[in-house]
Amino acid sequence: MSDLREELYSLLVPLANERLIVPRACVAEVISYQVPAEMSNAPPWYLGLVNWSNHSVPVVAFEGAFGQVLPTVSNRTRILIFHASAGKLRCGYFGMLTQGFPQLVRVNADVVRPDPSRSFPERAPVFCQVHMVNETPLIPDLYRLEEMMAEETSVIP
Repeated sequence: MSDLREELYSLLVPLANERLIVPRACVAEVISYQVPAEMSNAPPWYLGLVNWSNHSVPVVAFEGAFGQVLPTVSNRTRILIFHASAGKLRCGYFGMLTQGFPQLVRVNADVVRPDPSRSFPERAPVFCQVHMVNETPLIPDLYRLEEMMAEETSVIP
């Protein structure tokens, strides 16, 4: 048997005061920031819709969905387009603001371990925090985030 380690290509996603780590396969593309078209009756973290690849894609600020202050848009702000795997959004995608370009990393059991230093509310869009090298990124619950978009708005794209 070979000594191959199972690795997962992942992205470290820069937010205003945190980083997320997500599997690379969940991400369709990183696009330049464009001002989302506002949606009526949407919570503040649900920023609106942008056009991407002939789709009207909902965009969220993870920080706001997580109960933190909404980030300020800067010249570093991008939109990370995710595949909507939970099937809650008709367009099949959603976007999330980032504060710069995500960093590609290879993750395996040798570099990631649980970090129990924080707890999260039960319905928060976060599974946990992990420790890897000099980082303590959050692992987002993308299914929960997609459910929140579907539950919290009167217009589901």
